[in-house]
Amino acid sequence: MSRRAPRTCTTRADVQRLEALIAQLPAHGRVEVSLRDESTYTGVIRVRATAQVFRDPRGEEGINAEVTLENRDAPHGAWKLWLDQVDHITHLDSGLAGEN
Repeated sequence: MSRRAPRTCTTRADVQRLEALIAQLPAHGRVEVSLRDESTYTGVIRVRATAQVFRDPRGEEGINAEVTLENRDAPHGAWKLWLDQVDHITHLDSGLAGEN
């Protein structure tokens, strides 16, 4: 059974962009994520996102990834963001230097 995503990436360029974003999101790093719609979310990355296969609303298969940012001001204590919608990532600590 496939997981569902609101959108999926099917071109090589889009998948490479997702992989580059994933590399910027180390587990336990504190970041601000700006989305294409100009909204921003701040939090601590719960676990490193991974590119996965999903089906979009039309049933077409492609790649996407979710990142969970822990933030006590978020609904249920965390924001869940689809990486295909990320415009920019700002690191608020030195978390990119390494992971445990």
